Amino acid sequence: MTTVRTALVIGGGIAGPVTAMALRRAGIEATVFEAYASSADGIGGTLTIAPNGLDALRIVGAETAVRAVGQPMAHTVMRDGAGRRMTELPGLPDLPPGQAMWRSELYAAVHSQAVASGVPIEYGRRLVGVDETPDGVIARFADGGSASADILVGADGIRSVVRPLIDPAAPAPRHVPLLNFGGLADLTVPARADASYFVFGRRAFFGYWVQPDGRTAWFGNVPHERPMTSAQARQVPAAEWLRRLREIYADDVPARDLLAHTEAEGLVTLGSVEIMPSVPHWYRGRMVLVGDSVHAPSPSSGQGASLAAESAVELARCLRDLPDVPAAFAAYVRLRRARVERVAARAARTNNSKSFGPVAISLMRLMMPMATKTFLSPERTLGPEQRHRVDWDAPVAV
Repeated sequence: MTTVRTALVIGGGIAGPVTAMALRRAGIEATVFEAYASSADGIGGTLTIAPNGLDALRIVGAETAVRAVGQPMAHTVMRDGAGRRMTELPGLPDLPPGQAMWRSELYAAVHSQAVASGVPIEYGRRLVGVDETPDGVIARFADGGSASADILVGADGIRSVVRPLIDPAAPAPRHVPLLNFGGLADLTVPARADASYFVFGRRAFFGYWVQPDGRTAWFGNVPHERPMTSAQARQVPAAEWLRRLREIYADDVPARDLLAHTEAEGLVTLGSVEIMPSVPHWYRGRMVLVGDSVHAPSPSSGQGASLAAESAVELARCLRDLPDVPAAFAAYVRLRRARVERVAARAARTNNSKSFGPVAISLMRLMMPMATKTFLSPERTLGPEQRHRVDWDAPVAV
């Protein structure tokens, strides 16, 4: 039985509130501290919650709220830029479909559920330092205030402030040579309502799905060698980015039509895709990392938010069952590291395919039907990821 009774959770995005709900279920009172003065509602592109992520959210009581804003995706259709079908992948048998949504919708659903569960969330509390005592931590904030608890959890994203406090030599995020965009087109294109579409275009990758309101949500990954932060990308006017994207996708369907029906205010500019390399130290003393702060795979994984929810639940289980903090943190890393690094490796391979040229895409179109029935079958590639379940009721061993 743990001696941990209180926790400070740094980061009010998605991982932070889920972690606080999981800790609360384990009998630990957790408060979330968000650096920004207001919520991130309305910010971000599209994402998918995989079946394993839905199950983790069920454990903390948030699955129903998330399903309410999601759109079930039971199929993935792959095409080339000319619209020719490469293959169609069904969802895995006996699993519920993943849920596609905007990040802002997921954020709002998780936050509402956390508040309803009694989790306090304090805004405008930017962490600047942590003092450790023999039996706890004291967090210091930029506003001059402080807070103390038994442990501190860094759920503050890929540019974590907590990560270098745990290990000053910790790796920084690594950029992938792809720019990431999203948008909402006021156009309905021919598509299944329960399918996401991946288009390997002549010059760039494009994905889309048609929303129930008839508009089409889309995202694009454009090759770009030089790193560009989201702030730098937003310095370029949205109208200019749209002009460039329309040129890049001019020969690809339906990307060119969707971009023609996307207004500048509907464009989401996210900068370079970023990932976390393997982080040697996930914890030190009474501080520990969860979510993107320690394992941020490429969006190509379709698993970022789902893995964060899993890790939140596993951390809470370990703190619930093991008698001291070091043992709980060590068990948490043992349960999580291999899994998240396998997902990251698979996503990295997917990233490589997004910058294929026309010849490689033609070969892919010829090979894909056979490959997806054999060594690239959905069960073989995605089964170990999506069938994973955290057993909340099972005791954690040292």
